[in-house]
Amino acid sequence: MRLGVHLVSFDFPAGNTAIAPTLAEFGRVAESSGVDNISCMDHWFQLGFLGPADGNMLEGYTTLGYLAAVTERVELQLLVTGVTYRHPGLLGKTVATLDALSGGRAVLGLGAAWYEREHLGLGVPYPPLVERFERLEETLQIVRQMWSADNGPFEGTHYQLAETLCSPQPLHDVPIMVGGSGEKKTFRLVAKYADACNLFANPGLGIAETERKLGVLREHCEREGRPYDSIRKTILWSSSDPSHDPGVFLEAMRPYADLGIEEVHVMHLGNEPVRFLRDIAPVIPALHEL
Repeated sequence: MRLGVHLVSFDFPAGNTAIAPTLAEFGRVAESSGVDNISCMDHWFQLGFLGPADGNMLEGYTTLGYLAAVTERVELQLLVTGVTYRHPGLLGKTVATLDALSGGRAVLGLGAAWYEREHLGLGVPYPPLVERFERLEETLQIVRQMWSADNGPFEGTHYQLAETLCSPQPLHDVPIMVGGSGEKKTFRLVAKYADACNLFANPGLGIAETERKLGVLREHCEREGRPYDSIRKTILWSSSDPSHDPGVFLEAMRPYADLGIEEVHVMHLGNEPVRFLRDIAPVIPALHEL
C-alpha cells in the first residue's frame, strides 16, 4: 500500500516566516522517508472543523509548484481541486505546467466543490449541486482533450473553448483522481473518466462500508465497460494520528489492503508536519508490503 500525506494546516508554531522553510523540510523528509504522494487541500479559507476561517491557507497549485522545486520523486496533487475554482482550460494548463516543472509527477484530483462560504467570500460563483456535477464532467472531458493531440474546439453546455491548445504537454499521462463517495454521480464519473478514486475511510462504520462502496463502483465500471482493476483505489484517513502509534495504524490498514485499497492519504491534523513524518517513517516499509 502506498502512502500519501495530506497537508491541511499552515499555522506553524514559528509563525508565517516559517511556512516556506517548513514546507521545504517537509518535502525533503517525505522523500527520504519513502512517502509516495504529497497533497494539499484546494481551499482559500480554513475549514471549520480544523480552525477559524482566517487560519493560514495557501493557494494549492502555487504550493505544489514550490514543493516541486524541493523534491524529486514524490507525486504532487491537490486532494481535490474544486471544479468551480478555476476555468477548466486554465486548470488543464496549470496541471500541465506542474507536470513539466516537476519532471512528470503531477496528479489531477477533481471534485464537485462544496465550501460555499469561501465562494461567497471571494466572489466566486457557486452554482447548485446538479450544475457543479455537470461542470465536473465537462472539465474531465476538457482536460483529457487538452492533454491529447486533439487541439480542436470544445462545445459543452457550460464551457466553450475555441482551441484546446496546451503546450508543453504533460511529460507523462497525468493520473486523474475523482474524489468523493457519492454512489450515483461521483462513482459514475470515476468509472467513465478517472484513473483513481478517493473514498473517506470511516472506521465508525467499519470496513464493511468501504467494501460496499467498492461494490457500487464495480457496478458502475461494468455499466461503462471499464475494467474495475484499472482504477486505483485510495482512501483519506483522518480519524486518528498515525504518529501516536504507527503500529496500530499499520494494523488498521491491513483490512483495507485486503479489499484492494492501494493507497492511503493520511490527513495530518497537527501543525508539525516534519515531526509527524519522522514519527511515522519506521512503518512505511511495512505499509508498502501490504
